[in-house]
Amino acid sequence: MEINFQLILKMKSCWSLRLGRLLFLLLVPYCSTAQFSEPDSYVVKRAGTGSYLFPINPGRPNQLAGTMGELRNTHFHGGIDIRTNNQIGIPVLATQDGYISRANISTSGYGTSLFIFHTDGKSSVYGHLERYTGKIAAFVKSEQYKRKTFEIDLSFKPGEFPVKKGDTIALSGNTGSSAGPHLHFEIRDGHFVLNPLKFGFIEIRDNIPPRAQKIALRTLDNNSRINDQFGRFEFSLVKRSATEYSLPVPILAHGRIGIELLAEDQMNDTPARCGINYIEMFVDSMKVFSQFIERVDLEETRGILSLLDYKTLETKGKRYNKLYIDDGNRLNFYKTTEEGIITVKDNDKAIRISLRDESGNKSNVRLQLKSNPVSQEMLVQTKRAVTIESDIWGNSLLITSKICGESNKLTSYVNGIATDIPLSYAGISQRVYLIDLQKTQPDSVKTCGGSLVFHFKDVIPSETSYTYYSDWAEVQFPENSLYDTLFLNTDYRIENNKEIFVIGNRLTPLHKPVQIILKPAIPLPANKNLAVYKREGSSNAYLGGEWSGNKVKFTTRELGMFVFLQDSVPPVITKVRIDAGSARLKIRDGMSGISYYEANINGEWLLMNYDYKTAILQSNLLNPKQSLRGDFELKVVDRAGNERIFRQKIL
Repeated sequence: MEINFQLILKMKSCWSLRLGRLLFLLLVPYCSTAQFSEPDSYVVKRAGTGSYLFPINPGRPNQLAGTMGELRNTHFHGGIDIRTNNQIGIPVLATQDGYISRANISTSGYGTSLFIFHTDGKSSVYGHLERYTGKIAAFVKSEQYKRKTFEIDLSFKPGEFPVKKGDTIALSGNTGSSAGPHLHFEIRDGHFVLNPLKFGFIEIRDNIPPRAQKIALRTLDNNSRINDQFGRFEFSLVKRSATEYSLPVPILAHGRIGIELLAEDQMNDTPARCGINYIEMFVDSMKVFSQFIERVDLEETRGILSLLDYKTLETKGKRYNKLYIDDGNRLNFYKTTEEGIITVKDNDKAIRISLRDESGNKSNVRLQLKSNPVSQEMLVQTKRAVTIESDIWGNSLLITSKICGESNKLTSYVNGIATDIPLSYAGISQRVYLIDLQKTQPDSVKTCGGSLVFHFKDVIPSETSYTYYSDWAEVQFPENSLYDTLFLNTDYRIENNKEIFVIGNRLTPLHKPVQIILKPAIPLPANKNLAVYKREGSSNAYLGGEWSGNKVKFTTRELGMFVFLQDSVPPVITKVRIDAGSARLKIRDGMSGISYYEANINGEWLLMNYDYKTAILQSNLLNPKQSLRGDFELKVVDRAGNERIFRQKIL
């Protein structure tokens, strides 16, 4: 929710008397600038590290499309993305002496990638390659033919494929889950990804400070308020100078408050928006939060879901960085013992957020929190009036009801027992009630404006393993699969003769997959085409499932609605080009998705390179000097077991 600042000015008459003086203070240029605290490892000794070679066009200006540690939807970005000007086939050079330790080809992730172990104990990774070069290219292709598979993962010992710094090891590409041609480049130390920009590369130029866009403030318990309201509220920042951003007026606050930041970094000569590695927050000049992303633990990269505001990411697509350490956050990016939570009671708070990129460019965000006692009146209406609706914020159930009479009464029902819930605050046309879910999980609530029915069934702890049982489902939560306590809601119903299983909400982030066992009540046909799908709106995502009697077991990384669907339609094969030079076809499946494919020429297995982004299969003969002549056959099978075969005689 974004707040209109003009409305905020009308909120308190006593505040209006002092508004002119406050605005004057805000508009006067800040006369002091505190120095950004440097992490211990920021000053890197260049001896020994400067000898690493930039892997694309070394010695010439290069551009990045992504930086190490920046926030992605489900992970921290490891390494850097080096732009190749939308070209494929740029030589990729070994950054240091060593040997090729691994070659991996996949339709997803890094696509075609190469790993080099170096003499100093570190390793480098090169992803989204078009193809390998030299002896490793011939060896990998021979192994693909030997094992009859496109996707392959090979490991090597020292001495098998040695490389020297500057050797051309591959050509850049756009394979895997790449969104465009570029080279993904990492330097690793064990299971940690280091920041390559700390290794003395002069090819990247950056003198542009980080840019801040918005601030979000969030109440962290039932007794907290922001502008007399409970919840999360977004505010657009005003740019004062190239390095200074602020809110134009103070924000009324009370209680425990969390701050989130929407910001980005830009480098010279590139439109890409990159991440910000160093963020600190000060309250009245005292540091209360410090986040330094200098290396990423490959085993904990999904922990980003505790650092981002996950609900905003899923509903708006925006990556807000929490400037407080939330429950379930086990990341090691924090340099102070403070958790970033701001408590506003009797005194106003001056907030400064300091941002710094890897090149040392800095900027500041400033805002004021004005102490404001909790009131049952909300004098500014900022939300559309509704009859009655609910939302969950942490441990709180928020009930919003339209004003429809003199009574402020909200009645909560638990196991048939009615309890009156006191009014938390009211606006021009709505009343707001807060229920602590740690104390009670209502079956339903009722006001004069209507009623709501809930399906709370259990309270799932966040750190220990736990299994929920019901007549129609079992849900096994592994240890540390949740970031916070889950107030699990479940529902079972039948629509159009199909069973609908609702387990939790998709807006609940999962750190680890959970295992679900469904027990359908309607007899289902014993058909290999039948499987579990996750339903989201009008779309269905295949999950599969392992049947045992009348039960089916599957795993998922998302909670939500699950259904049984049958896919009896085989994949579609479309010829793009087939001649003696090559075979190029497009394969698609509209429901369960492609499981595997297999091609042969004259009965002999034929390697087909697959790009799932374009759905294109491209033939790749073991001996490129040979021609593709004779009987060509391609079989494609979807995950439901349906298959389609394409045949053509190539003259």
